Amino acid sequence: MKLYSYWRSTTSYRVRAALNLKGVAYETIPVDLVAGDQGSDAYRALNAGAGVPTLVLEDGTALTQSMAILEYIDATWPEPALIPTDPIKRARMMAVAHGVSMDIHPVNNLRVVGQLGARFGATPAQKKDWMQHWMAQGFTALETQVRDDTGFAFGDAPDLADLCIVSQMYNAERWELPVEAFPKLTRISQNCLAIPAIKAAHPDNQPDAKEHT
Repeated sequence: MKLYSYWRSTTSYRVRAALNLKGVAYETIPVDLVAGDQGSDAYRALNAGAGVPTLVLEDGTALTQSMAILEYIDATWPEPALIPTDPIKRARMMAVAHGVSMDIHPVNNLRVVGQLGARFGATPAQKKDWMQHWMAQGFTALETQVRDDTGFAFGDAPDLADLCIVSQMYNAERWELPVEAFPKLTRISQNCLAIPAIKAAHPDNQPDAKEHT
């Protein structure tokens, strides 16, 4: 099984963490988003949206969109479970996961930041302000949605919401967003990174990270 991934991609980070937690072996195939590798004909044949991650199964089936891939992973390798079976617990957990994946991430990804400069002449400082604004707004909502009596978002073990949070907190650090106002999210991120399987999924630990540092 192959995972087409970019080291700094938070969507790839989520999927790497899930596969690692479940002990599923995979080969990482780096896709350099900055260099534009995602736009090649060969890659678009796998992922028409030209994004990452793409998970290619042993039979050649290509899965795209991180949240869809994560649902596939949890259904195929049920332990440890990342998605609750109880309808209410599932809905609350998915609300947090979607708060990251659907509210914060779409306006914080490389495509959008690139267009801010290319089309509107945004300076590096303005791009940073843009990134910080949307993360702070999203984190403010998420901070009220997660529990404060558990080590993770909704319990004593990481679930899909936690994987979305820890990956987005990496982006917050990258863009120098102050996170003192988000103690619960900070705790969740720290607890996630104390788990070797999630720590191994961190961007700094990817094979293509050393090419960019």
